[in-house]
Amino acid sequence: MNWLDLIGWTGSALLVWSLLQARILRLRALNLVGCLVLIGYNTALAVWPMVGLNVVLAVINVWYLRKMLATRHDEQTYQVVEVGVDDQFLAHTLRVHAADIARFNPGFHWGEHTARRSAFLVVRADEVVGVVLSHAEGDTAQVDLDYVTPPFRDFTPGEFVYRRSTLFTDRGFRRVVSPPGMVAPYYHRLGFRAEDDAYVLDLAAADRA
Repeated sequence: MNWLDLIGWTGSALLVWSLLQARILRLRALNLVGCLVLIGYNTALAVWPMVGLNVVLAVINVWYLRKMLATRHDEQTYQVVEVGVDDQFLAHTLRVHAADIARFNPGFHWGEHTARRSAFLVVRADEVVGVVLSHAEGDTAQVDLDYVTPPFRDFTPGEFVYRRSTLFTDRGFRRVVSPPGMVAPYYHRLGFRAEDDAYVLDLAAADRA
């Protein structure tokens, strides 16, 4: 196998690998890289129909990537919907994603807390992309679950719950504490400070910011 064949096989492998990704952003990025590699490969062989095909696919990937990155922090794209803690659709969502939830939020047990519980769904159009559950501990909103569905895991849709701090301040809370032991937390990017094995957001400071 010469070096040119190796480039072609690499591009093809990237395309196949991209299609195995559950995360939308990662799928598009890997697919774009694969297309670029195959553009170079097919250009070297003068296989112009394949060059044209991969150019079109690359443009499509760039368009989608630009759109996703431009709207990842857009409140017009993601909405926060409060639901009842006993809502059947919420229960269905938790049940469907139970195994994945356990992977990223070990020790999560929603039914064990009864004090002033709150439940929020983060949606994009009619698609649920995240769930945030919390309960009261005095003037603290203790987050029990901050979960993002696999396709949107390269984004942080939970931020829209914390950005709209009135969701908590209207309930008399002065701070929010992240779930302890959460895998791959992102709270340091939202103004939370590290405290023990969790992150804390002081709501008065967030409002001033």
